Amino acid sequence: MADTIVLFPAPLLGHIISMVELAKLILHHYSHKFSITILLTTGSFLNTPSVTSYIHRISQSNQAASISFYYLPSVSVDTTPTRSRAAMAFDFIRLSVAHAHHALQQISHKSTIRALIIDLFCTSALPIAKQLNLPIYFFYTSGAYALAAFLYFPKIQEQISTSFKDLNTTELHFPGIISPLKATHMPEPTLDRDDPAYWDMVYFCSHLAKSDGIIVNTFEELEPNALKAIVDGVCVPDSPTPPVYCIGPLTAEDEDEDENENEYCLSWLDRQPSRSVVLLCFGSRGSFCVAQVKEIANGLERSGHRFLWVVKKPPQDEKSKQSDHTAEFDLDVVLPEGFLERTKDRGMVVKSWAPQVAVLRKESVGGFVTHCGWNSVLEAVLAGVPMLAWPLYAEQHLNRNVLVNDMKMAIGVEQREEDGGFVNGDEVEKRVRELMESEQGRELRERSLKMREMGLAALGQFGSSTKALFNLLQTLG
Repeated sequence: MADTIVLFPAPLLGHIISMVELAKLILHHYSHKFSITILLTTGSFLNTPSVTSYIHRISQSNQAASISFYYLPSVSVDTTPTRSRAAMAFDFIRLSVAHAHHALQQISHKSTIRALIIDLFCTSALPIAKQLNLPIYFFYTSGAYALAAFLYFPKIQEQISTSFKDLNTTELHFPGIISPLKATHMPEPTLDRDDPAYWDMVYFCSHLAKSDGIIVNTFEELEPNALKAIVDGVCVPDSPTPPVYCIGPLTAEDEDEDENENEYCLSWLDRQPSRSVVLLCFGSRGSFCVAQVKEIANGLERSGHRFLWVVKKPPQDEKSKQSDHTAEFDLDVVLPEGFLERTKDRGMVVKSWAPQVAVLRKESVGGFVTHCGWNSVLEAVLAGVPMLAWPLYAEQHLNRNVLVNDMKMAIGVEQREEDGGFVNGDEVEKRVRELMESEQGRELRERSLKMREMGLAALGQFGSSTKALFNLLQTLG
């Protein structure tokens, strides 16, 4: 029978894309040896049209012959309004994982399963793999600094008995990370000890070290201090740390959402001077209330710099920083009156989406205002573009800290804690000027270009990430 590796992503688009990119990487080097089977959850809770569209596109691609998708039975969860969305999501995944035992048995009738590679949020599959005597690995889709923090999180929760959301002046210190993190800046599911999602996170993080290995979407040269702390066992002092395999940077090519809009956007960039444009883009779900959008516009206008700004529909909930990026809205309603006309000679505002990877690669782009999502960070690294760090949710505050203080590849945007991280227009103007005009900005640009070369080298024939992938797959026979 043919050998296959089974991948099990969390049912979130960014996590599925990262897992598919891992599949492509394995097949690029070892298509003669392995096929890939990807387990997918089904049900109405987390599965969105964008996920369905993406899976269809991959199924029609050149890799389709070596990548197959196995759909688990549909499950539903209790969506009582008093439950947090994270608690519901983790419940949905746990109910789906319960079907993985049968799925793996079915797959094994046609193929020899060499390993099961799971997302952090699919941790409940660990005992299933053990029952079936399958090697099991985690694929951690963020970076090594965040991994170090998550590995150490169970130790911190033993030491602190108060919910992080109530510790406004407390800073948390993690091994291998220079800058501490405010307790209130931890990922949302870890903030409230009375939320079942908190204890799910404790379970996930405490089982990371119980796998046969941890695969990380990073490269050694980008995060050496965090990796040393992990490998030396400092992050999990009470048990052995499994091998860590840094196989990144893995990034996906842009989706062709609107070819005409893409071409217009990219051709505009081609007409701008070298390193003169600031890109502002906050991920597939990041969005702001109307008041914040207007402050960004005012700051950009006063900065005098060229810009390409992706604006998403403001969320219905003013406190939320996430929105449906496909939703229609009127730019004139959310932007200051006359802004588009006044800045038309040096700026472009795009609704909802832009081909971020292609944009970052343009010679004219000299800076990137980002939400610090890890995929966006790696795309900036591979493009050699310095960043303004403006975190919104998940582990992005931690990413911001390490980008600014540990990696020295970004300038942090000062956010007002008292009103949910609001940033006024003066701060936007100041930081854009700092990134594009100052000596510090020039140094960041030089460091970013050097890191770009290191990232490309890591993926080369004799690079550190290529060697790590080889070592991983050698263990599978």
